[in-house]
Amino acid sequence: MSKSKIIAMWSGPRNLSTALMRSFAQRDDAQVWDEPFYAAYLAATGLDHPMRAEILAAGIVDPKEAARRCIACPAEKAVFYQKHMTHHMLEGFPLDWMDHATNAFLIRAPERVLASYVRKREAVTAGEIGYRHQRELFERVADKSGSEPAVIDSDDIRQKPERALRSLCRALEIPFDPAMLSWPAGPHSSDGVWAPHWYDAIWKSTGFAPPDTKLPKLPADLAAIADEVRNDYELVAQHRLRI
Repeated sequence: MSKSKIIAMWSGPRNLSTALMRSFAQRDDAQVWDEPFYAAYLAATGLDHPMRAEILAAGIVDPKEAARRCIACPAEKAVFYQKHMTHHMLEGFPLDWMDHATNAFLIRAPERVLASYVRKREAVTAGEIGYRHQRELFERVADKSGSEPAVIDSDDIRQKPERALRSLCRALEIPFDPAMLSWPAGPHSSDGVWAPHWYDAIWKSTGFAPPDTKLPKLPADLAAIADEVRNDYELVAQHRLRI
């Protein structure tokens, strides 16, 4: 098992998850891994995602092997940060590896997630944005550990990046590093092979985007999905770190 402090950050898609991964990648003491179970998820579901063939070719299609590597990677750095999508953890995928990690949860209002998601992929279901899975994983971690894992709101990060990241690092029991507040524009070696389709905004950025103001107004079909996932979202959101 790795001697690194393993941080498993759990979110759905379009949650500011790539920006937070990029933030951790700026730390000299950290290595990051982008969505370890994505290839296994696509192989198991048969879903036709953008760049499916490339993802399957480059990734780990066996979920047991992905789980093993999550806790067995070389300890080259003190912090091993993993960006995980909650909906990738299908029924039957191993979860016991999580007991060896410090698990944390990144949340975002469903309206913002859906408005962002459909700009990249027209069709969307409640399952694909991961709120039920996130709530179930949060409850599993809390039950197993006997304490609530850290929950960070993407809006808080965008409104007060330094204060939010200091609070997150404190909850994760690692020192805050000011390098986390900015990064060079362009691709990063840790980006998943799917980055050309999904990461155009992060490639143009050099830090966290300024906060949005009002929630986006959704068409009826997306509003119905937001309502469907709201209870799961709020059950996790009530535990978010206060910035």
